[in-house]
Amino acid sequence: MIDIKKNPRVQLDNYSKIFFQIGLVLALFITYFMIEYKSFESDNVGNLGVVTLTEELKEDIPIVMRQELPPPPKAAPVLMEQIKVVEDDLKIEESVIESTETDETSAVVVSNIEIVEASETEEIVEDIPFVLIQDVPVFPGCKGNNIELKNCFSDKVSEFFGRKFDPGLPQELGLLQGKKKIFVVFKINNKGNIVNVNARAPHPLLQKEVVKIISALPQMKPGRQRGIPVTVSYSIPITIIVE
Repeated sequence: MIDIKKNPRVQLDNYSKIFFQIGLVLALFITYFMIEYKSFESDNVGNLGVVTLTEELKEDIPIVMRQELPPPPKAAPVLMEQIKVVEDDLKIEESVIESTETDETSAVVVSNIEIVEASETEEIVEDIPFVLIQDVPVFPGCKGNNIELKNCFSDKVSEFFGRKFDPGLPQELGLLQGKKKIFVVFKINNKGNIVNVNARAPHPLLQKEVVKIISALPQMKPGRQRGIPVTVSYSIPITIIVE
């Protein structure tokens, strides 16, 4: 008989399935064990920081030497006022004060020479504004009451200025076209004369001409305050048109 020997490799193939199953079971077991395993954190005491306690800084307290202060100066002694006892033997003369009261039976005599009647002098204020004067200055030819005399005065002054003023003067002075304002202030003294004429104009020569015209106003009847002639101040604005 011929013995047929089996190939060892074929015999190993028969056990490979068993090894595979055993390995699969083992892998499943390890996986299950790893899933179900619980771990806890360990107290790492060694990793904690080290706290070093140091003593607080000690403050050096300076040593102060004791100083002996001199004793305060002694106060000067207070001298007591000496009281002198006066004996009762001294005679004191008393002054008798007479009463100044009078009754109905006693008459009081007053000398007429001692009584001097002082006459009150009425003070008149000079330089009264035209709008406050009681009796306005009267321009020659004006008539009527106080209001009419005021209006007439203003009209006459404006008319007088219009006749004497040269309208071509502003153009000769080279003033620009348009309206020009001139302000004039003057006084009528207690004699009725025109004094203290002042003007403000756009040009010095024009200002000089305005002062000259206003100074030539005629003499007027002076204004009166409480019946006494006084100086009256008057102001007038003048408008000229330069073409």
